[in-house]
Amino acid sequence: MDARIPTIPESITVHLGAPSANAPNVTVPFTEYITNVASSEIYPTWPESAIRANIYAQISFALNRVYTEFYRSRGYDFDITNSTAFDQSFVNNRDYFENISRIVDEIFNSYVVRQGNVEPLFTQYCDGIEVSCPGLSQWGTVTLAEQGMTPFEILQYYYGNDINIIRNAPVMNVSSSAPARPLSVGAASDEVRAVQIRLNRISDNYPSIPKIAIPDGVFSFDTEDAVKRFQEVFSLTPDGIVGNATWYKIQRIYNAVKRLNELDSEGIRLDEVTAQFTGTTSLGDTGPSVVNIQYLLAYLSQFYNTVPLVDIDGIFGQNTAAAVRSFQDTFDIPVTGEVDLETWDALYKTYIGFLETIPFKYVEGNVLPYPGVPLRFGVESDSVRVLQEYIGFISQFIDEIPFVSPTGYFGTQTRDAVYALQAFVGLPQSGVVAANTWNEISSLYSDLYNGSRLSDGQYPGYEIGI
Repeated sequence: MDARIPTIPESITVHLGAPSANAPNVTVPFTEYITNVASSEIYPTWPESAIRANIYAQISFALNRVYTEFYRSRGYDFDITNSTAFDQSFVNNRDYFENISRIVDEIFNSYVVRQGNVEPLFTQYCDGIEVSCPGLSQWGTVTLAEQGMTPFEILQYYYGNDINIIRNAPVMNVSSSAPARPLSVGAASDEVRAVQIRLNRISDNYPSIPKIAIPDGVFSFDTEDAVKRFQEVFSLTPDGIVGNATWYKIQRIYNAVKRLNELDSEGIRLDEVTAQFTGTTSLGDTGPSVVNIQYLLAYLSQFYNTVPLVDIDGIFGQNTAAAVRSFQDTFDIPVTGEVDLETWDALYKTYIGFLETIPFKYVEGNVLPYPGVPLRFGVESDSVRVLQEYIGFISQFIDEIPFVSPTGYFGTQTRDAVYALQAFVGLPQSGVVAANTWNEISSLYSDLYNGSRLSDGQYPGYEIGI
């Protein structure tokens, strides 16, 4: 379940036997692996077009195994096997054919994709004499090459006209796709978005898993609910946290329902793997992420005299950078003035630690701090119920704000009311209640509530102190 564009691995780990066999692993450079496979499966005397078509198929097959983490998502410590019942032929320490080695060196960083998809196509193939299959026939490529077909035309003949060859893909060390830290409520990253997209697709096949209305990379309560239900369905601890076991189980099931390891794959679209999070917020940045950081810093400044109060203006200026440095120094984090994953993790967990001491229930006139997680369409929680109570009270005084019932579910009526409130206070109409919107709504509620309550002896037209 890689949330990245495919790359060519510097090396690949091969299991010398069937997947469950007690056999050793060898790790070899990727180019050496492909040269070995090609030298083991095809003949150097074949027409060059046939050789090239076969090598493209062998590269794509191997990359599909690596990119989808086919074996690693099952708990194995290798990328591919040398069992031809499952994968490709690899003969450890064999000699290579010179012309095959030359071609591999030229095209090893090219692979086949289905048009509109990003993952390397599972280019199924067989020898075409002893074994037949729906994909490429290795001996059949010889006949087609002798008829004058180019390597690409041969590949189109077997895999369809809707394929492309990606050329000059970057080469880099491919690591595990699992996030460095478990994902839970409050996390915001491309890994979270990958989980959301994949759970939504899995839910098509497993309808008891609830849909996540907005897969935006923010781990809110609806994502937690979907994760918990997925964990229940697939016999994992239903804690709502995406650690390695849940991450790879999601990947394995997603691969299966999308048929990513089959020739007729649904495919992965580019927009599903396009990065949306930079990972670090720093001087000069603006927007909702900066507002969230400032809100948390401002709240914690009430409890730590080492953390200065900052304005919640959505601009990461010098004052915000200074507050971040003070926070980092207080919590023994490298002092950079930038909010990276480590700093955000400490900031958020410290804030949530204080919130956990507060019963998050609506009490008339009481203003609660931001729950720490954006509230949006599809979310159901006590925080949403509190929000709805605030909106309901505000609607009594401001005609532009529609009344909503305190159900705890963020549906279309709540979203429309949030739109109206954001317009009323001059915020962008996103329909999402993050720190800035919560702050404005709770402040407006407090002002209206206090303004509507009269002290003893205070009546309309009665001047206090006279």
